[in-house]
Amino acid sequence: MEKIFVLIPWFSPAFKAGGPIRSVEGMLTQLGDCGIMFYVFCSNKDLDKKTLNVPTEQWVPFNKNCKVWYSSNDNILPILKKEIIEQQPQHVFINGLYNWQYNIKPILFVKKVNKIISVRGMLHPGALSQKAIKKKFFLKLLKLTGWQNKNSFHVTDEQEKIFAEKELGLHARIFVAGNFPGLFNYTEIQGKKAGALKLISIGLISPMKNYMPVLNALKTIGQKHPEFFIDYAIYGSVKDENYWQQCKAIIDGLPENIKVTWHGAVAPASIENALSQNNVFILPSISENFGHSIIEALSAGRPVITSNGTPWNNLQQTKAGVNTKVDEQSIAAAISLFATMQQDELTVWSKAAANYARQAIDINELKQQYKTMFGKL
Repeated sequence: MEKIFVLIPWFSPAFKAGGPIRSVEGMLTQLGDCGIMFYVFCSNKDLDKKTLNVPTEQWVPFNKNCKVWYSSNDNILPILKKEIIEQQPQHVFINGLYNWQYNIKPILFVKKVNKIISVRGMLHPGALSQKAIKKKFFLKLLKLTGWQNKNSFHVTDEQEKIFAEKELGLHARIFVAGNFPGLFNYTEIQGKKAGALKLISIGLISPMKNYMPVLNALKTIGQKHPEFFIDYAIYGSVKDENYWQQCKAIIDGLPENIKVTWHGAVAPASIENALSQNNVFILPSISENFGHSIIEALSAGRPVITSNGTPWNNLQQTKAGVNTKVDEQSIAAAISLFATMQQDELTVWSKAAANYARQAIDINELKQQYKTMFGKL
């Protein structure tokens, strides 16, 4: 059986933020019948720095084809090297680029094993525009080591491959293997009336997710259309406290016909129910290399308002949602479109969203992409 080490800073079975953790969990689950044993090496702390209630410094069973090592050490390199020598994996799969312990150290100092670096959307122009100076400086330093020629790289679609080639060079060895999504059952939207709308967002609260222009758009709509009533539910942990304080200042100044409720993080088991209580999903991210919450919302029959910086495009042509520019005016127009709909019209969009999700995913093709990347043709 082939062995693969998976390095990721945070990996809690009950993790509530999505992103790479959800992508990794999908890979571990879907590739269980492919003759691969995964060894996930991660911190014993969650993204919010809270210590997980798990055994540390030992391999803990996750499922039949995966074990997890929760490390409490500030320097994981000696332990990681020791376990790699003992387990003799065929590949080390590194999630991300910028974490010192779980990305940079393994990239630079783990030798004599094939490394695959999953860039997780971090080379997307939108992602590189955040803290741009630090990221560009870091990537230039890595290029001096020749890392782009010494390692293989993982991206999730052809567009992300283009972005990666721009930073790594056309000769870099890049594999395309899409993320495994979790698809929900379709649930009908009930009780929709013209002028009323229940919006929902699920995602970390940070500038990348673009909550602020959504809130400003809602303020504009509320002032122009006092007859509207929009209820906006936000689910997600606060990743950027300063950004959240700016968002809260806008929330405090919203008209009375606009209601915004922050629910904090949502457990994975509760996401489907949260979606069923709302009409339309909104998350106009600057960029997403996948966007688990977006495809999950679509699968549940919730039309999506998002940007053009995600893999989920051409939504309006199929009535699955709206791809919008990320300025206040464009987002306001998209929200108003759904706010004015009656039940029957929104039901058409709802069914189209569910169809879009199911036509966009081919699990067998995804499995083949991972088999190619891990050399299991």
